[in-house]
Amino acid sequence: MTDAPKLRKARRITGNKLVFRDATEADAAFILKLRTDAQKSRYLSTTPPSLEKQATWLRSYAQDDSQAYFIIEDRAGKPVGTVRLYDVRGSSFCWGSWIKDDGAPQGFGMESALMLYRYALDLGFDGAHFDVRIGNESVWGFHERMGAVRVRTVEPDHFYEITRADLEAAFVRYARYLPDGIEVEFL
Repeated sequence: MTDAPKLRKARRITGNKLVFRDATEADAAFILKLRTDAQKSRYLSTTPPSLEKQATWLRSYAQDDSQAYFIIEDRAGKPVGTVRLYDVRGSSFCWGSWIKDDGAPQGFGMESALMLYRYALDLGFDGAHFDVRIGNESVWGFHERMGAVRVRTVEPDHFYEITRADLEAAFVRYARYLPDGIEVEFL
């Protein structure tokens, strides 16, 4: 029997057009801007409009080994989004806090999802579980096209699972978004 995989924070994960870097307290204003934008955050849990509370959360996150929170940047270093891995259950992880800022490169959604999945599978995970707000049709449609299976619906969310086999098929089907895989630099 092998041990269950563990989340591990990375300093930097480099893909094709995107780079993930570990979120720090210095990112509080950018994160708050995204999470309090009425359009961008309409399907996310509510975030108080307090820079100090966001900074406090990020200070706490820095000490928390149960999740990995990334600022997504373009290759020039401009922040263009966020994503978070958390809630490990055996060999499955959850992900969310996935927000795209204006000016993100074309293909942002697919490349960032593939980067996240490649990273998690390389850590030893065999799949993911996550929820998507029922009204967020474009996002749950995206996940279903990648191979995620809706396992239940409880207002206000659809709940999904995706397996390693489905993800490996997605890496082949969408290889043009991540032609050279990812490069990881750990903390």
